[in-house]
Amino acid sequence: MDKLAQYRQIVQQILQGYSEEKPSGGNIDVENIFDIERDHYQLVHVGWEGQDWVHSCILHIDIEGGKIWLQWNGTEEDIAETLVRMGVPKEDIVLGFQSSFMRKFTEYAVG
Repeated sequence: MDKLAQYRQIVQQILQGYSEEKPSGGNIDVENIFDIERDHYQLVHVGWEGQDWVHSCILHIDIEGGKIWLQWNGTEEDIAETLVRMGVPKEDIVLGFQSSFMRKFTEYAVG
């Protein structure tokens, strides 16, 4: 399996795992959004909590330039570390939610 196919599989596996955890309050659905052509992957919560509409991105991951970009992580887990445990080298993980200036101080790729 080539690297891109492997990264797609890993990212989808992570999001699929989180989609099985339904929020305890309200009537909220958990949706995976996989754009495999453009390599954009999201996990969102959609629904109602009492009288309030909920639409929230929980995880947003892109694959770009042979690297996995963590664009948003609204979980309590360290998704970058999860990727490493699943075999992704740190130099192929970009913390996109941090500025390029700050990324150079991490153990992950700058971009």
